[in-house]
This record gives sequence, C-alpha cells and structure tokens, in this order.
Amino acid sequence: MLCVTTPDIANQAIKEVLGTVTGNVVQSKHVGRDIMAGFKTIFGGEIRGYTEMLTEARKKAQARAIAEAEAMGADAIVNMRFTTSAIMQGASEILVYGTAVKLR
Repeated sequence: MLCVTTPDIANQAIKEVLGTVTGNVVQSKHVGRDIMAGFKTIFGGEIRGYTEMLTEARKKAQARAIAEAEAMGADAIVNMRFTTSAIMQGASEILVYGTAVKLR
C-alpha cells in the first residue's frame, strides 16, 4: 500500500476517493520506563524506552489504517497524518488518518 503525506501522488492519477481511513493505538507507560525516564529528566538525554514505545505504537496505528484501506479496495492512502494526544495520566494515543483512493 502506497502511503503519502501529500494530497496527490507524482505521476499517478486518482480515479476514485473511497473515504477516510484511521488507525489508532492507546499506549500506556511501563513502570520501569517511568523510573528510567525520571532519571533522564535529572541528567538529560533521550528517553529511548519512550521513543521505542511510540515508534511501535505508530507502526501499529499505520498498519491498522492500511488494513482499513485494503478492505475498501484502495490502492493508496493520500494526505496521511499522524497525531498524538494524552488520554489519561500515563496513557497516550497515536492516531493515523488519511484518504483511501483508487489509482488509474
């Protein structure tokens, strides 16, 4: 599945717009990661545990949007966007959304 953040695809014509697709993951923090993150806030530096957690969540959310587009018979997703939000203390959501399209 071709996924782009642009409204169109170079050298491709959109034949049909199938609709919006989404994929989301709500990820909670791990107590061990929280402890290590606390040390990092004191000493500085990247909090790799959180980076890895959010990277994994983003990949899952994108895979869910792709699966939804495939079920609609799409060839691509255009205008793909990624957003995050805090759901509650200790949990964040990664949301992926875009427009499923058929190409000529």
